[in-house]
Amino acid sequence: MTQKATRHRGRVLLRPLTLIASVALALSACGAPAAAPPGQSGSAAAGGGGGKVVIGVGGQTLLTYLPTTLAQQLGYYKDEGVDVELQDLQGGSKALTAMIGGSTNVTSGYYEHTIQMQAKNQQIKAFVDMGQSSGLALLVSPKNEGQIKSIADLKGRNVGVTAPGSSTDMFVKFLLAKNNMQQSDAAVSAIGAGSSAVAAVEQGQVDAAVMLEPDVSVLTKRIGHNPVVLEDVRSSEGLKEVFATDSWPSACLYAKTDWLNQNKDTAAKLAKAIKRTLEYINGHSGAEIAAKMPESFAGGDKDLYAKVIDDLKKTLSKDGTFTDDGVQAVLKTQQVANPDVGNKEIKLSETYTNDLVK
Repeated sequence: MTQKATRHRGRVLLRPLTLIASVALALSACGAPAAAPPGQSGSAAAGGGGGKVVIGVGGQTLLTYLPTTLAQQLGYYKDEGVDVELQDLQGGSKALTAMIGGSTNVTSGYYEHTIQMQAKNQQIKAFVDMGQSSGLALLVSPKNEGQIKSIADLKGRNVGVTAPGSSTDMFVKFLLAKNNMQQSDAAVSAIGAGSSAVAAVEQGQVDAAVMLEPDVSVLTKRIGHNPVVLEDVRSSEGLKEVFATDSWPSACLYAKTDWLNQNKDTAAKLAKAIKRTLEYINGHSGAEIAAKMPESFAGGDKDLYAKVIDDLKKTLSKDGTFTDDGVQAVLKTQQVANPDVGNKEIKLSETYTNDLVK
């Protein structure tokens, strides 16, 4: 991508920022753990088989995982005959680690984890897709507006990410490679998500940052104008430009392959509950959906929460299935940005299944 094209993209995508306000598509820490922790004994040990199923969520208040919570609020898990406990682990990598360690059965996290873990010889499989966009935006700190106008201008700069190894970090590395730059050309710093991320960008502690909603909206409100956007994959147009696809599976439910094989009926019921929830979202307004969610999730602004849910609907799967071009796009990103994956042979057919949701 030329610098001119990147600058043009930054201008064009400023308007949608306010329209997509607070879509909490959070990849906050969608990175895989360096190694699986030792097994743990916990409430999830029994798994399915009529017992409680513990789902670890990589940030429950983030809208990327809204279907996971909404399914519970609507009573769909119970309708399907599954006793579900949701645990807010406030980060995708933490949720993954908990599942690998045995303290949860299922993770509401990002699909790319299944690829990352197969590269580490650990079999994890996704069985219902919720998101078709990663929902990331690479923004320039207001103190650097005018100085950073393209990806090339990030050379020698410090870019904020939720955590090293996270999907936000992978996004930076992918964009650098896409623009014929070295991964070492820009440094990355962990700024987390939420208030810490907003403060880091607003105060210029980082020169740019990969941010998620609602952080982008909070930042926009605090600085009083739309921040400069270098890349934005929250829209189908952005996905096509960056990843050459209009589908990039993100939030999903996944579990250890062994657990899935032993609990197919339970997993199928979970998949059906999520599919029903996606259908509910598609057929109801943001206000109607917001009214079903825990009041605290709105952050004190129900109108804005309802509005951003309406925007979120555009990025969600309609039927819970994974697409071939989508999983290929995620693999391509990992091959470029993640040295742990690199050129390793990845059997995508072992990282996801549509059988249970169908």
